[in-house]
Amino acid sequence: MAKRITLDSYKRYISDAELNKIRILAEKLGPVKIQQVNSTRKGGGVAEILQHLLPLMQELDIEVFWDVLEGNPEFFNVTKKFHNALHGTPAEFTREELDTFREVTRDNLQLIRRDVDFHVMHDPQPVGLIDARANSNGQWIWRCHIDLSRADNRVWGFLRQWVEEYDHAIFHLPDYAKDLLIDQMIIPPAINPFSDKNRELRSKDIENVLERFGIDPELPIVLQVSRFDHLKDPVGVIRAFKMVRQYLDTQLILAGGGASDDPEGAQVLREVYQEAEGEPNIHILDLPPDSNLEINALQRAAAVILQKSLREGFGLTVTEAMWKGKPVIGGNVGGIRRQIVHRSNGMLVQSIEGAALRIREILANPMLAEHLGNNARKYVQENFLLPHYLQNWLLVFHSVRNSGSHIVRL
Repeated sequence: MAKRITLDSYKRYISDAELNKIRILAEKLGPVKIQQVNSTRKGGGVAEILQHLLPLMQELDIEVFWDVLEGNPEFFNVTKKFHNALHGTPAEFTREELDTFREVTRDNLQLIRRDVDFHVMHDPQPVGLIDARANSNGQWIWRCHIDLSRADNRVWGFLRQWVEEYDHAIFHLPDYAKDLLIDQMIIPPAINPFSDKNRELRSKDIENVLERFGIDPELPIVLQVSRFDHLKDPVGVIRAFKMVRQYLDTQLILAGGGASDDPEGAQVLREVYQEAEGEPNIHILDLPPDSNLEINALQRAAAVILQKSLREGFGLTVTEAMWKGKPVIGGNVGGIRRQIVHRSNGMLVQSIEGAALRIREILANPMLAEHLGNNARKYVQENFLLPHYLQNWLLVFHSVRNSGSHIVRL
C-alpha cells in the first residue's frame, strides 16, 4: 500500500516556516467548500495537477469536490479547435460548431453545486457553466492553463463573454493575461515529487522498463514526453534527431499518448510514424494515461530531454525532467521560457536546426550536461513543487473573498 503523502512529507525539500505559513493561511480561511471542474479525469496536465493538489487541500480541512464536464465527440472537436486558436493557430468555426458548444454547456449546468464557497472552472471547456451562477451563492474563478498571448481574436471574443462574468481569472504567467473587466492573478503550476511519475526509482526498475520497450541501455537516449499534438512538434523532433544521427550514435524515444478531450492525437501519431519510417533507432511509444512509472523511468534513463513545443502554456513535462536533474532543451515559447534559463539550467531553441545543435553539444559534453541538470533540479525545488502551488491557491481564495478590501488581515 502506497504511503500517504502529507504536507510534512515535504520537509525534506521545503522549510518548516514555509509549511507553517500554508497551515496558517488555511486556518485563517476557515471552513470552505470548493468545486473544481475540468474536462477529463485522466490525461493532460490539468487532471494531473488536480489529482495531487486536492488531497493536500483536504488535509487542511478544505472540502473539495472534483467534477468532470461531459461532452460528445463533436463538442471536444470544437474545444480542441478553441485550444489551437487560443494558442494562435488560425481557425474558422461554423454556426453549428458554436451551437454545439452552447448546447453541451447547457446540458452540463446541473454539474454546478449550490452549496460551495468557490467554483473553479479550468480552461475553455467548462467556461460557459458560469450561466448557472444564479443558482449558486459561491464566487467564481476561471483558471486558464493556455498561453493566450497570441489568441485568435474571434475565438477569444466568443469566450470572453463568459470569462468576464467571473469574479477572477487566473493565468500561468503575466504574458498570458488579457485586458479584462475582472481581476486577474498569476499562478504557475507545480509537480508532486512523490508521485509515481517523479519519485526516485531503483536502477532495476529503470532497466526493466527499457527492456520491456526494447530500448538499448548502452546507447544515449534523446527523449520527448508529450501528447501527440502538433503544438508539441514531434515531427520536428524526429527531423532534429536525424541531423544528430549524422554525427553521433544515439536513439530517440517519443513517449506520449492522448487525452479524452483531444481528438487530433491519432492523426498526429500517424504523421509521426510516417516521419520515423525506416529509422530503427526511433522508438515511438503510444502509452496509456496512467503510464507514470514508465515515463519516470524513461526520463531517468535519458541523456537529453526535449520539449520542442511550438506553443506551451507552461509545460509540466519540462518541470518533471528538470526535477530529475536532466539537461532539458525546450522551445523558446510560453511557460518554457520561465522554467529554462538558457545555458544555466537548460537550453532554449527556436528551430529544428537549433535543437539538433544543442542535442549534439550536450551529448558531447558530460560536464555541461551535469551542470545544467544540477541547476535544473535546484530551480524546481525552489519554485515549482506542490506546496508552492497550494500556498498560491490559498492566497487566491483569501483575495477573492476579500475583493475590494484595501487590507486583508491574516
